[in-house]
Amino acid sequence: MEWEERAGWLADQVTDPDSRWLAPVATVPRHDLVPRWWESAREGGWVLRDGAGDPEAWAKAAYADRSLVTRVGPLHADHADPGDHAEGLPTSSATLPSLVVRMLRHARLGEGLPLLDLGTGAGGLTAYASRRIGAEHVTSLDVDPYLTSAAGERLANMGLHPEFVTADATNSVPGSYERIVSTVGLPAGPGLRPVLAALVPGGRIAMTLGRTCLVVTGWKHGNGDVVGVVERDMAGFMVTRSGDDYPPALTELFTIASQANGETTSTGRYPVVDVANAWELRSMLEITVPGVEVAYERDGQDRTTYLVHPDGSWARASGKWIDPPEVHQGGPRRLWGDLERIRNRLAAEGSLPLLGARVRITPDGVVHLSRGQWRASMGDH
Repeated sequence: MEWEERAGWLADQVTDPDSRWLAPVATVPRHDLVPRWWESAREGGWVLRDGAGDPEAWAKAAYADRSLVTRVGPLHADHADPGDHAEGLPTSSATLPSLVVRMLRHARLGEGLPLLDLGTGAGGLTAYASRRIGAEHVTSLDVDPYLTSAAGERLANMGLHPEFVTADATNSVPGSYERIVSTVGLPAGPGLRPVLAALVPGGRIAMTLGRTCLVVTGWKHGNGDVVGVVERDMAGFMVTRSGDDYPPALTELFTIASQANGETTSTGRYPVVDVANAWELRSMLEITVPGVEVAYERDGQDRTTYLVHPDGSWARASGKWIDPPEVHQGGPRRLWGDLERIRNRLAAEGSLPLLGARVRITPDGVVHLSRGQWRASMGDH
């Protein structure tokens, strides 16, 4: 494939002419990192795309500013047979290049400063960083041995030889680093401790918090605290996993939510919203009620949102377009009520106190957020 012109065009799209990231993006053959990928099918599930079988589609996908899903559930596209369809949630991807560059900028990389890339995926961030600061300063970690192995081989073919580590970052992170960039959503609480421990005092981290779209950056102080901000930027990353797939969703509770009459039935104040894609709402909901899972259905103007929680709470809101929905709720909490209180605040104040909030992460992994009179914490439950 004649890829150089395409990579140059991509670099022009995702960086500025004077950016130090222009050359790294322009000199990485991204198609070599994603020879096969999954695309969502209209009828549901995922369909396999093989680059070698359709070089033009391969080039178009690889050099567009888009994420390419490479693994669904436990099945990597590289291991699928022609005609295979995968079912489940994406568990790895090649992140869209503009977001990779944004996260690298948030990390403020420097010459000679050891960098940890958390979440190898297809290896794009590792490749860009290796081009920029030298592969000898870059370590890439993933829980999946195939991802670290495949990325290692593909980057070696580009003349890049960073270190690759296979480990569960929520249990152990070998080594110590001046900079950490995470392209997986990290859990607040105990699962964050190993990552914090790997960051040296004076070092900087750029990450998102699991189940939120909040980009958090901070510097590590001598007392072990990481102090920083919620950037005025957002990103949607997959959450960390410890095995081949995510734990099973709350399937039985979703079934109840879709069929049952609620212990309480009411008319909602606000229209049905796709919570997962309303990033600020989703983030504040996770802070307010950690562990909520969401789903959304749309059929023409008919829309339904489901909220479920491990404590057995559930909510279903159904309505047409912008009409007030009928809301059914059950269990110990009223989840739609929790969401509406967040939407009340948004309607009254015009924004939520998330972007620009101050952050302090203590060594135990608890994330403390503050802005004005607002205070919240994550990971202390």
